[in-house]
Amino acid sequence: MKKLLISMFLVAVPVALLAQTTVKAQSKAARAPASRVEIKTTATQMASGIMAAEAALTPAELAIAQRVYHGKLPCELGAFVTLTADPKSPGYFDVQTKNQKYRMFPVETSTGAIRLEDPQGGAVWLQLANKSMLMNQKLGKRLADECMSPDQAAMAELLIKNPAPSVLDAPVVAATK
Repeated sequence: MKKLLISMFLVAVPVALLAQTTVKAQSKAARAPASRVEIKTTATQMASGIMAAEAALTPAELAIAQRVYHGKLPCELGAFVTLTADPKSPGYFDVQTKNQKYRMFPVETSTGAIRLEDPQGGAVWLQLANKSMLMNQKLGKRLADECMSPDQAAMAELLIKNPAPSVLDAPVVAATK
């Protein structure tokens, strides 16, 4: 009886090991590497998802975008800058001068000025109450200055007639009774 059990054990162990290696070989075959096309497609989809997440603007940035002046704005020296809102991507703008085009999005500032940026092109659009300007940070120069919408032109006139007090002026003390 002992011999029978030992012989069965000796036969059963190699058969079990053989079955296990067959299962391992089959699972490796099932997990064969994907084709290059499948890998590239997966990578492209992941990259698109990451870019979409990065492109999403915050509510504060979308609120800034609501205050950007659109249209063809005249600038000094007869230049023009055209700002067009992108209908497919809320908050994004196409900013175009005579020979340059930028895709910009709003950035929060501590001063309250409206700032649009194109990090790839190195361009920045600054919009103040009385004028706007387009600058290229990579080149370190202004591309267009004193660009004005009709509202900005009215504010510029108002500031000429009633200038804001300078920070260097003596403070005005209110009279108290």
